[in-house]
Formats: sequence, C-alpha cells, structure tokens
Amino acid sequence: MQVLDDSRCFICGKDNPIGLKAEFRKDPERRRAETRVRIGENYQGWQGVTHGGIITALLDEICAQACMGCGMTVVTTEIKTRYRAPVPTGSLVTVIGAVVGERRRLVDVRGWLELDGKIMAEAEVTMYRIVVK
Repeated sequence: MQVLDDSRCFICGKDNPIGLKAEFRKDPERRRAETRVRIGENYQGWQGVTHGGIITALLDEICAQACMGCGMTVVTTEIKTRYRAPVPTGSLVTVIGAVVGERRRLVDVRGWLELDGKIMAEAEVTMYRIVVK
C-alpha cells in the first residue's frame, strides 16, 4: 500500500479549504505529538457543541502524528473514543497523542483532547505500520 500526502487532509491539510489546518509539534524522544486548534462553529453537532466526529478525527490524527514523529508510516485500524464532556464550539483545545506500545506491525497509541487543562475526550487507537518500499 502506498500513502501519499496531497495537503488535503481534513485535519492538517494546508490546501483543504474547509479543514482545520492543524500544525503539530512532534517529540520523538517522548513518542508524542501535540497541537492546539480552535474549533469553529461550522464544526458543530448540537448548537454550540462540537460534533463528536470532529473530536474523534482530531484524536485519530494526533495519534497518527505521534507515530509519524517516530518515523512510522501508519493507518488506523481501530479507534475507541470516550467523550467525557461536551466541547463548546469556538474553543481552543489542546490535542495530545502518545505511542504506548508496539506489537509486530501494530502500534498502540493513546490520545486525549483538553480544554483549559481538563480532559474532554480520549481515545485508544491501534495503528497499522505500513512498510514503505
């Protein structure tokens, strides 16, 4: 499988006119990645509340970025999201991902989304490492 970045990713793509355009700080030594994103009203579910799919997409992406910061090319095989509290639209959130384990070509990653230091959502993600030829 070949994966290509065409700058149109919904979360981080610079060329996606409706995307979040997130920028990431990667820390390979700590096996982590982090971003801060303001979630606009156009990403709502219920009035004034960020859609859960947007939150899961952010958690999925930060976990992939944590892996990529460690030199891995990955795709998601499974994600389990736990929503702890509603995230108001307009919020500036911090999203963090950390590689917590590896087993053969599977990578276990934990992600969480914080608002003002409080965890609002978290995810357990399994990534599949692609062998790039």
